[in-house]
Amino acid sequence: MLRTQRFIGAVLVASCLMSAPCPTARGQAPQPARPGAGAGRAPAAPSPEVGGDRKVTFRVLAPKASEVTVRGDWMEGAPEKLTKDDNGLWSVTLGPLAPDFYSYSLTVDGVKTIDPRNAIIKQGISSLDNMFFVPGEESKFEDNQPVPHGQIRQVWYRSSTLDGQRRMHVYTPPGYDGGGGDKYPVFYLLHGGGDEDSGWSTIGRAGFILDNLLAKGKARPMLIVMPNGSLPRPANMPPFTPGTTPSPEARAAMDALQDRFTNELMKEIVPLIEKDFRVLGGRENRALAGLSMGGGQTLRVITTHPSDFAYVAVWSAGIGNNPQQWEERNKDFLSRADQLNRDVKLFSISVGDKDFTLAGSKALSEVLNKHGIKNELHTSGGGHTWINWRHYLRDLLPRLFAKPPSAPPA
Repeated sequence: MLRTQRFIGAVLVASCLMSAPCPTARGQAPQPARPGAGAGRAPAAPSPEVGGDRKVTFRVLAPKASEVTVRGDWMEGAPEKLTKDDNGLWSVTLGPLAPDFYSYSLTVDGVKTIDPRNAIIKQGISSLDNMFFVPGEESKFEDNQPVPHGQIRQVWYRSSTLDGQRRMHVYTPPGYDGGGGDKYPVFYLLHGGGDEDSGWSTIGRAGFILDNLLAKGKARPMLIVMPNGSLPRPANMPPFTPGTTPSPEARAAMDALQDRFTNELMKEIVPLIEKDFRVLGGRENRALAGLSMGGGQTLRVITTHPSDFAYVAVWSAGIGNNPQQWEERNKDFLSRADQLNRDVKLFSISVGDKDFTLAGSKALSEVLNKHGIKNELHTSGGGHTWINWRHYLRDLLPRLFAKPPSAPPA
């Protein structure tokens, strides 16, 4: 009920803000205004507007508002305040921004809402954000290029593990439906907390990233399976703040949730994919990666099913501030160094130098090294954002299902 109320509240705020006609979808010319339409109102203004100098202007018409701010995933400090003109049009110009794909939201008099003039939406389990693209050489890897494209399908299925209907997104490469009998390896790609199964195909740009790599011959054709890792949380779930050490009660509850997802993946999703799609079975043809919450789920899956995936990547997720605790809980897994080094061709850990999971990610690598388990630790710039995770995906894809894995980019 609370989630519904928040969603309705955001929609009502957005509706109240739209006091002039919205432009048509991005890439199409706006319809000409009808004679007399909008008389006495400010002219429709695009938002966001990306300039040739890569500066971005945000605008919203809210004559009765007393304060409007914008918050984007590229920001490290406080939200930016917009300024109101005589017509009640609020605006601010920010940047220049590096060429990339970004998300943002507005806050109007204390209520978070979407930008009513931007139809490009990132959907979470309890919130909505807007997105926009800044073109340039650095963002070509994730852009919608004129290359052969795969398809992203919404797949609904009945989960006996969770006793309900569930959905996942599945990318199939160009040519999959061409009538051939080729079979493909499978990459299981997990999102983070607050998101759902559409995350990797929207803000994550997974389909476009792989399309562009395939067009250059830099990756092997594969399926990408993007399940919904957000599970119903128990009503008595103990509170937990990311970046802090959870209480024993919170730790036990988180482990139980991860076990439920592990069962969902291994008992429901993997069998369904291998039954309904033309894929290659076996460990050599499976990869698993996840970010943040999905990184924790990835760790849980590989520690309990160490023989089922040949490629593993953990992004912006570690083992917290008490590595000894994690080491004790996973001593059986850690005792299998010889088997893991034989079966797992790549165990990669990536994190930003401003990410709150930096210490826990480093601790994970150190514990694996202590027990003789081969792994790679990559530290990038930036924080806990999709800006980093899309780059991690781009760097990982060429290394999947290759013999041996190629060296990471310089």
